[in-house]
Amino acid sequence: MAPKIVDLRIDATWVVPVEPAGVLTDHALIVDGGIIVDVVATTDTVRYAPRAQVSLPHHVLIPGLVNAHTHAAMTLLRGIADDVPLRPWLTDHIWPREGRFVSADFVYDGTLIGAAEMLRGGITCCNDMYFHPDAAARAYEAAGMRALVGVPILDFPTPYAADADAYLQRGLAARDAFKHSPRLTFALAPHAPYTVGDATWRKIVMYAGQLELPIETHVAETRAEVEEARAQTGSAPLARLARLGATGPDFIAIHAVHLDAADIDLLATHGCHVVHCPASNMKLASGIAPVTALRARGINVALGTDGAASNNRLDVLGEMRLASLIAKAATGDAAALPAAEVLHMATLGGARALGLGDTTGSLVPGKQADIAAIDLSGVQALPVYDPVSHIVHVAERADVSHVWVAGAPVVADRALLALDVAALAARARAWQAKLR
Repeated sequence: MAPKIVDLRIDATWVVPVEPAGVLTDHALIVDGGIIVDVVATTDTVRYAPRAQVSLPHHVLIPGLVNAHTHAAMTLLRGIADDVPLRPWLTDHIWPREGRFVSADFVYDGTLIGAAEMLRGGITCCNDMYFHPDAAARAYEAAGMRALVGVPILDFPTPYAADADAYLQRGLAARDAFKHSPRLTFALAPHAPYTVGDATWRKIVMYAGQLELPIETHVAETRAEVEEARAQTGSAPLARLARLGATGPDFIAIHAVHLDAADIDLLATHGCHVVHCPASNMKLASGIAPVTALRARGINVALGTDGAASNNRLDVLGEMRLASLIAKAATGDAAALPAAEVLHMATLGGARALGLGDTTGSLVPGKQADIAAIDLSGVQALPVYDPVSHIVHVAERADVSHVWVAGAPVVADRALLALDVAALAARARAWQAKLR
């Protein structure tokens, strides 16, 4: 029988498919039409005739990482207000600058810079929440990256929209404009319970049901937020959202730091997802999310970076190590969040949270070929006893050498293929001059 002609074969020393858990040594991914069609031993050279072949003899292949929460355009605000708690960080530093400078051009340029940073770090998919989602969508298409684009909703005016109805109208128009894009999906993204009132939440729940869109929001991020909610409404933020009909299998709770037993039970019972943002929560002194307790109840937990203004890095490899370490420190259990579980959170857990679990997040036949290759040949990575441990505790963004999205190369030999780094740097410097 003649070999089947396919688009691409990628050979590597290790393949970590995520599902099932474990490591395949000396295997290759077979890709055709942007889809993974097989995973074979490197000795299997008869069944497939690839049009292109990439050999990576010192590398581990993993599913493209999923950044399950970010505000990518805030790369243009990176480092502008460090060492400040969340509420004054927002009210005194971020919101005033956003009110003055944020525009479609700001969002396009900032998102393009964020996409470049993420792709070079092995992130093939992100969940973005920011103003001008149409501009963000254009940037992700230009970068060749997969994204769930959040439709921002607030109950107060900004230069982007005058009221909640205007946010919804503009955001849903963006969704309609890009609904046929093969790499883009959309979500309703009310900022937080404390910035969106009950009447608007009811509208959001109605639109989400009618249009089959997920709902994502920042919730229980700080202790003060929870205490104020209890004082003003008589309920914890999550209990209020459940009463309004927002929670369920398509609900993404971002941060979810200050949860009690009733909150965790609600999330588990309603089948919600949680996005853990360890670096941002540490930098803003918001606290440590009870990730081990959430996972013990079977709640799907993903990893996010938050924006570059509250983290300063869009680096999921770094978030994996932080998540593992702070879980051990917080629980006093060295076995908490082992490397394989954290990698699952950063890949398949993220994909499932975004409603993309059947599309990406693992290296199995039938899924999109979203793949990252990590070079473990450097002296800082030798010897390699356990490549999964190395992915979480040793590897850095600079070790990511190749990235594919839907089988298309977007990073090769550490160079971005679709984006001009020098041009992006010039755009960043131009915005810096204005913001300064």
